[in-house]
Amino acid sequence: MARAPLLQLSDISLTFGGDPVFDGLDAVVQEGDRMALVGRNGSGKSTLMKVMAGLVEPDRGARSVPSGVRAGYMEQEPEMAGFATLGDFATSGLDIGEEYRVEMAAEGLAFDPARAVETASGGERRRAALAKLLAEAPELMLLDEPTNHLDIRAIAWLEDQLKSSRAAFVVISHDRAFLRALTRGTLWIDRGAVRRQEAGFDAFEDWRDKVWEEEDVARHKLDRKIKAEARWAVEGISARRKRNQGRVRALADLRAERSSMIRRAGTADMALEAGPKSGKKVIEARGIAKSFGDREILAPFDLRVARGDRVAFVGPNGAGKTTLLKMLTGEIAPDAGEVSLGTNLDIAVFDQNRAALDPDMSLWESLTGDVDMRVSGQADQVMVRGQPRHVVGYLKDFLFTDAQARAPVRSLSGGEKARLLLAKIMARESNLLVLDEPTNDLDLETLDLLQDLLGEYDGTVLLVSHDRDFLDRVATLTVAMEGDGKATVYAGGWTDYQSQRPEDAPEVAPAGQVSAGGKGGGSQSEPAAAAPAAKPKMSFTEQHRLKALPDEIARIESEIGKLETLLADPELFTREPVKFRKATEALTARQEALASAEEEWLTLEEKAGG
Repeated sequence: MARAPLLQLSDISLTFGGDPVFDGLDAVVQEGDRMALVGRNGSGKSTLMKVMAGLVEPDRGARSVPSGVRAGYMEQEPEMAGFATLGDFATSGLDIGEEYRVEMAAEGLAFDPARAVETASGGERRRAALAKLLAEAPELMLLDEPTNHLDIRAIAWLEDQLKSSRAAFVVISHDRAFLRALTRGTLWIDRGAVRRQEAGFDAFEDWRDKVWEEEDVARHKLDRKIKAEARWAVEGISARRKRNQGRVRALADLRAERSSMIRRAGTADMALEAGPKSGKKVIEARGIAKSFGDREILAPFDLRVARGDRVAFVGPNGAGKTTLLKMLTGEIAPDAGEVSLGTNLDIAVFDQNRAALDPDMSLWESLTGDVDMRVSGQADQVMVRGQPRHVVGYLKDFLFTDAQARAPVRSLSGGEKARLLLAKIMARESNLLVLDEPTNDLDLETLDLLQDLLGEYDGTVLLVSHDRDFLDRVATLTVAMEGDGKATVYAGGWTDYQSQRPEDAPEVAPAGQVSAGGKGGGSQSEPAAAAPAAKPKMSFTEQHRLKALPDEIARIESEIGKLETLLADPELFTREPVKFRKATEALTARQEALASAEEEWLTLEEKAGG
C-alpha cells in the first residue's frame, strides 16, 4: 500500500496587492524526497515555502500533512523575541536531555549558544535557527537559503548532516555546489506554477532551457496561425457579406489563448564598464599584519595584484577576509608593513552588509540621492556611465517594476537588495571592483549574468565569497585564510586551491607567503624542526558520543539477548518461518552494530586518554 505524501498542496491560489502570486498551484513532497526549490527572484519561492510550512494561508486551496508528520521550517529572518540567548531560542521546544543536539549543531555551524539575542548578528541568528531545526529532526525540513552567512567549512558540515539525515527536505539556495551535492529532485516555480522533475539540480538548467525552447516554438506557431486567421477574416469581408462565424469565434479563442500566455521575466539588463585603465600594478602589500587585542588576524603577508587579476579571499567566518580586503584598498591601516596602490584607480565596492542602502529611502531616492549618480537639476534622472537615464527606466534594467521605484528599500527581498546595490555600482565606471559576498540571495540567472560580466570586465576584481561554484567560475587567484593569522595564495579558484594544497600540509600554509605575482614577498618557509605531536583534542560531538556509547552498547546487548531467547525456541522455524527469518536477520544486524559500537568506544577512549 502506497504511503501518503508528507505534504500535499492542492489548487493553491494566493494574491498579494492585487497581483496573483500563485493560481491553481499543486505540489507534492514524498517521503525520502530531497528537492531543490528553484525560480527567479520574486517568483514566490519563499512565499511558497511559507505556505508549505503552514505559516501563510492561501486564498484558495488546501494544504495536507498526515497526522504525526512534522514539517520544520528555517526562515531567513527568524523571530527571537522573548529569548535571552541564541541557545535559549534553539533549544526551545526540545525534550529534556536533547539539548546536546543544539550544542553539536552550534559546533558545526560555528556560533555561540551563549550569545545574547540582542547583540547577535543576522548571520548568527540564522545559524541558531538552522541548529534548532536540525535538533528538532522533523520528518520534513523546509530550508530557505540555509547556506547564507555560512562559511565553506560550515556548508560542508551541513551537507554531511543532510546527506545522513532520514528526513525529506525542500531547499532554496543559490549555491549550485550545495544543490548538486544534495538534491535528487527539483521543484521549479515559474510564473505562478510549479513543475517537478525527478532529477537533482544538476539536470535543472538543461530541463529549464528545453521547456523554454518548446514554449517559444509553440508561441511562434500560435502567432503564425493567428496572423493567417486574421488575414482571412479581413479579406473575407470584401469577398462575402456573411462570414463563417465559427471561424471568427475560433480566431477570438486563439487570441485569448495567446494573451493568457504569461511571458517569462527577462534577465536583468546589467552592464559593467571599466573606466580608464589603471596602472599595471594595482596593489602591492609588503609584510602587512593586523591584530585585534591578543588575536592575530594576519601574520606578515605579501601580495601583488596586477591589472586584470580576479583575486578571491576564502576562509571561515572571522578569519579576517574583510579586514584584509579593507587593508588592501586603504580603508584601514595595517599594524605593520605597508600597502601601495597603483595609479589611476577608480574603486567600486559591493558591501555584504548593504551599508550603502538606506532602508527608509525609496529605490528612486537611493539612486537620485547618490552624489555620483545625480544629474544636476533633474530629480528623475540618474547618470549611468556618463549618460543621463530616467530613474525608472534604469531600475527596469534590473527587473524592478514602476510600483517598486517608489517603495522603500526595506520592502525588498535579499535578492532585490543585492540587485539594487549592483545597479548603484554598475552606474559608474570603475577599474577595481571590490565584491564582499555578492552572491548572497541572487537568483541563478543573475549569478550567471554577473559571472559573464566579470569575465568581460576590463579591470581588476577582489572577491570574498563562500560560493564554491562562483569562485571556480570567476577567480584566477585564491587567498586562503583559515585562521591563526596565516594566509596563502594559490592559482585558480576553489577547486584549484583544494587540488594544490598538499594532503599532509597543515590546515593552512606556513607564515611565509607566496606573492600573487610570484615575485618578491617571501617564498613558503621551510618546515620547522619537528615538535612533539600534540594530543588530538576531542570535539564536543566526540565527547558526547563517548559518554553515550556505554548506554548504547548495553541497549544493543539487551536486544541481542532477547533475540537469542526468541531463536532458542526449537519450534519457531516450523511454526513461524517468517518471524524466524526476520529475527535471524535482526540478530545479525544487532551483532554487527555491537561490534561497531565497541570499536568506536575503544577509538574514542584511546583519544580521550591521549
